Amino acid sequence: MKLATFTTDSSPEPLGGVVDGERVRAFARGADAVRDVLAGTISTEADLGQYALSDVRLLAPIPHPGTIFAIGLNYADHIAEMGHASPQWPTVFLKAANSVTAPSGPIVKPAVVAKLDYEGELMIAIGQGGTAAAYCVADDVTGRDLQGREPQWVRGKGADTFCPFGPWLTTADEVPDPGNLAIRTWVNGELRQNSNTSNLVFGIEALLAFISETCTLRAGDLILTGTPGGVGQGMSPARYLQSGDTVRIEVESLGQIEHSVS
Repeated sequence: MKLATFTTDSSPEPLGGVVDGERVRAFARGADAVRDVLAGTISTEADLGQYALSDVRLLAPIPHPGTIFAIGLNYADHIAEMGHASPQWPTVFLKAANSVTAPSGPIVKPAVVAKLDYEGELMIAIGQGGTAAAYCVADDVTGRDLQGREPQWVRGKGADTFCPFGPWLTTADEVPDPGNLAIRTWVNGELRQNSNTSNLVFGIEALLAFISETCTLRAGDLILTGTPGGVGQGMSPARYLQSGDTVRIEVESLGQIEHSVS
């Protein structure tokens, strides 16, 4: 099942919907509908109207998530291009709630950031009992200059609009092997990242277990699992995002997101 949150010209209030091919059926009103499905408090059986997918505006599938966990340095090629040693344990950080934005963005570059970078990633959406209930595509947008000069990554990773994700959540029953999905990122049509989630240093179950040692995972929490090699900072010379650039990220069987930089 593909779960989306969207608005239409006739319904500016967010709707929770099920995507089926080129159409989406609304099953509940409100921005928290998809999160409530993951929590098991509502079903998707209702029919509040059906729309052509091309006629709706997709929002972040969970506009108001719980905790947004993220993993740094989780692909060997990315670790190498950043000049770091392979970590003994997952590197976990958090992204602020205000970093959430629609899969179409835009990403807004703060004036204080000169080195804006992309990180295409597989994202996990947590369901009942702290399980991996669904998956989607995400961009862990990063201000490299802030990340490099400040010991905490809060500003460099958690700025407003620095977490576009979507285009919808694909439930786990439709993703039999999330540890073997192609992941690619293009900038202005140029392929920059081309990898597979099989190259994760710490796989999905390992990440869930590690985070759960200290933090209770709740329905609606999100986990960005890390990015492969090919980021802008890893190129020689480095190639950072500029206003007007377009980033497109695709994860096999989960769809794609595309957003501009402003």
